[in-house]
Amino acid sequence: MSDTSRDPAESIAAALSRVRRRRGGRGRPAGDGGHRSPEERLAGAARLRVLEALDAASAPLTIGAVADAIGVDQPRASRLVQQAIDLGHAVRQADPADARRTLIGLGDGGRELVARVRAERRAAVEAALGGFTPEESAQLATLLTRFADAWPRP
Repeated sequence: MSDTSRDPAESIAAALSRVRRRRGGRGRPAGDGGHRSPEERLAGAARLRVLEALDAASAPLTIGAVADAIGVDQPRASRLVQQAIDLGHAVRQADPADARRTLIGLGDGGRELVARVRAERRAAVEAALGGFTPEESAQLATLLTRFADAWPRP
């Protein structure tokens, strides 16, 4: 049960935390029923951010661009990209403009995974919005979008 008498920031943080806890391991890339360690879940979430960044890009990205897109340093991005490649979710290719550089693109497995996770997220959101009016749903979407856009970046 939520306590709306609390500070709005505290209420929002608590609500988002409850959503994360309730999601558990569902919708994660490993597909093991959520029986992974916290470190494994974090690594899976980070790889998913890589795949979503590759999917959002209009062209394959450099490791540096992946790092910038997901907010990590280049060595971490390089490890995450290598894991995604090893899992068949991403592909490495030479940069046609400079053969010394490598570009990373989304592979077929990654495309399928991103589509599946997005569909699962959408279904969960639609279920959660079941008791909202269309106006309330629109207002929540507007406010959460503003909130996310204003979130400080590291």
